[in-house]
Amino acid sequence: MRTLAFDTLEFAKKLKTANFTEDQAEALAEAVAGIVEERLATKQDLKELEIRLETRIKELETGLRRDMQEMEMRLRHDLTLRLGGMLTGGVALVAVLVKLL
Repeated sequence: MRTLAFDTLEFAKKLKTANFTEDQAEALAEAVAGIVEERLATKQDLKELEIRLETRIKELETGLRRDMQEMEMRLRHDLTLRLGGMLTGGVALVAVLVKLL
């Protein structure tokens, strides 16, 4: 439930002192009150938005951490295979050189 305090009577009085007619002041006060009621966020609205954003950020952080861990595992696997291939090639090269000498 939205509850914004907008004093239409006080606003209308200020408009009257600024040379608005009573009808103009009341109409403008009602229009502004409607806009305030519809468009402005309350502290509760902002708190709810903050909670939703924090939740979404935590979800994104969790997803990013998971993706980074998966990438790290793939890199480790790839590097292990490459290192194993290089070691095998090096051992084979040494064996060939030993036979030739």
